[in-house]
Amino acid sequence: MASLIYRRYGGSLQVDLPSFDVLEEAVRIPETQWIATACPLEGLNCDPRFLTFLDTDGNGRIRVAEVRAAVEWAAKQLKDRKRADEGSPMLELDALTEEARPLRGAAETILRTLKAPDMARISLDQVRASESALRAAGQNGDGIVAPAHLPEHLRPLAVDLMACFPEVKNRAGEAGIDPAMVQRFREERTALLAHLDARSAAFTLGDTSLDTAKRIREVAPWLEAYFMQCRLVAAQPEAAASLRLRAERVEGVLGDVAALGKAAGDLPIAPPEPAGVLEWSRIHRGPAYETLEAFRRDVATPVTGDARRLTDPAWREMVAKADAVLAWQAKLDASPVRKLVEVRPTVEAADLAAIESACAADLLLKPTLDAIVELERLVLYQRWLLVFANNFISMPNIYMPRRLALVEKGTLILGGRKYTLSVLTTNRAAHAALTAQGTTCVLYVQVAPKDGAPSYEVAVPVTRGRSTDLVVGKRGIFYDVDGKEHDATVTHVIRQPVSLWEAMTMPFTRMGAFITSKVEGLATAGEKTFDTTLEKGYTQTVAAPAAAAPAPAAAAPATGGIAGMVAAGSIAAAALGSSFAFIVTQVKSLTLVDLISAATLIAIVVMAPAGLLGWLKLRRRNLALLLEGSGWALNDRLMLTPALSSLVTRRPKLPKGARVDRMDMVRPELIRQQEEDGETEGLSGWARLGIALLVLFVLLWQVRIPILTAMCGARWLSEDTCAVVLPSSVEPAPATPPAAAPATK
Repeated sequence: MASLIYRRYGGSLQVDLPSFDVLEEAVRIPETQWIATACPLEGLNCDPRFLTFLDTDGNGRIRVAEVRAAVEWAAKQLKDRKRADEGSPMLELDALTEEARPLRGAAETILRTLKAPDMARISLDQVRASESALRAAGQNGDGIVAPAHLPEHLRPLAVDLMACFPEVKNRAGEAGIDPAMVQRFREERTALLAHLDARSAAFTLGDTSLDTAKRIREVAPWLEAYFMQCRLVAAQPEAAASLRLRAERVEGVLGDVAALGKAAGDLPIAPPEPAGVLEWSRIHRGPAYETLEAFRRDVATPVTGDARRLTDPAWREMVAKADAVLAWQAKLDASPVRKLVEVRPTVEAADLAAIESACAADLLLKPTLDAIVELERLVLYQRWLLVFANNFISMPNIYMPRRLALVEKGTLILGGRKYTLSVLTTNRAAHAALTAQGTTCVLYVQVAPKDGAPSYEVAVPVTRGRSTDLVVGKRGIFYDVDGKEHDATVTHVIRQPVSLWEAMTMPFTRMGAFITSKVEGLATAGEKTFDTTLEKGYTQTVAAPAAAAPAPAAAAPATGGIAGMVAAGSIAAAALGSSFAFIVTQVKSLTLVDLISAATLIAIVVMAPAGLLGWLKLRRRNLALLLEGSGWALNDRLMLTPALSSLVTRRPKLPKGARVDRMDMVRPELIRQQEEDGETEGLSGWARLGIALLVLFVLLWQVRIPILTAMCGARWLSEDTCAVVLPSSVEPAPATPPAAAPATK
């Protein structure tokens, strides 16, 4: 029994799976020690057929029990696991156990059929080539034969049979015919022929029995109601008066044709007779009059032989015959082989037997084809099972730059950086809702293949650089795991600090953005107010009378127009000027050292908590949320410490031997162009020198006292010079008032 070794990757303890023998032992550990307990089939970079074999219940997810079953089955088939350790798609026949004898026989059959030079091993391509060849020949081992693979004289009959029943498809996805369909055709055809023989017994209403039965059913509601009313009158004679319309109802519908028709339709078709006899001559001229009159002439009179009346028993007998005809026709219409019997009145039993024989011959291949399928399963398990386990039971490849994890979709090149980890997302909203709970900056990128294939979206963690440089709409390129290049566009950003410096400066960035937005808002509002005031003043000026009226004795000061606007502007300018003067006065009272100290203190107060929180966030970055958002079920965290951030996001160095020329190649061209055009932009060199000297003078003036004090303390300056340039530190003593003279006696 192989011993298990647990190793630590990114803070999580994972079992080491270097070989298939270790894997066979590792699948027995508790599920709580597995990194993953379930994952979707989508987004894994391995053979899709392998994933289909693993997903035994077909629910689109792979679970712990299915992985255990796959490992146990493969272990029973392989006695030599060397090829499984290598992940080879080439199966050595001598590596098979006695239990795998059917698989060995299938492999030898395939090798003989393909006339392979090496009979000791078989590859995945050879297995699939043989299966494809058998399926192309119509041999699927499921007993379902497509018409194209039947003898030519049987194909039309097979097509007609398939048109009668629900479609069935073989393993190759082709619609075909099977023995059950042939047997059902026999049964349905026999039943239909017997039903056709019973037609004369059901059609007792003459040659036009079907049409007659339909017309009987057409008038059945009226006649059934009439004979029921007759029974009511026979049981209670006074009920005849209740079957008439009340006078107020008739008066209420006068003038309304639709209402009159409805009222007439509520009346009996004729006066009810207690004896249950309908006198055709007494039929009211209501909505059903024409239909009943035609029924009397064309149906009732020929069937009953009485043109004057219709009795209740005669009506019941007529309805029974009509129901028998309609039931017979409904059964005929429900037969699935009716159209085929009409087209093919006779079908040779030998033809049906030949179709059944072809289906039986295909079914005889089932053991062979099943063995080929199981052989493909074994080769795929040998190739991928250990690799999958190292991405399910353990996940070391996520932390290994030179290894490719199955969950990775490719590499993103964006903004001068290389993002090596990306995960497929099929539902961005659900994925973003989960990753937003973490502390990792995540990009959602739409990948558009250049070959016209459907686009897809990936989630990319960002661990270095600056997240503020990443915005929606930014474009880059994406290389999938096969090295194919595709266009990439950022569609969404989960913004989190990427570095400690960004975390410390993020409060200032947010304050700057807030102040900028407010200033822009105030500027926009000011422009609108100015435009409104200007428009109002212009309107008032234009609307003033052309001729000046005599000035009143005491004119009130104008409150609008140009004068009002000028006054308001003067007040605003005065307010701004006073505010600026106050700020300048306060700043002048501070030395440069005071300003630097205050700025430093403010920066420390703001940046220290932000830096601490950012440091904690950076240490809690968890890649597990990235996978869980894509449908994975994980037991442990996949931590990404600052030291490991370079594994996910990198800025490649310059090629070896390259050097950097610091000279700006644009500057000489700009100077040359300005000289040719005779134009100059910006300040001259002397102006820049003057400004620099002025700034230097202002800075030195602010710190003149400490500098001169230090120079005088070091005796670099004479005492007379120090007395002149330094303010006196001793306040002059106040003058002492003269003492009062003593009083004389």
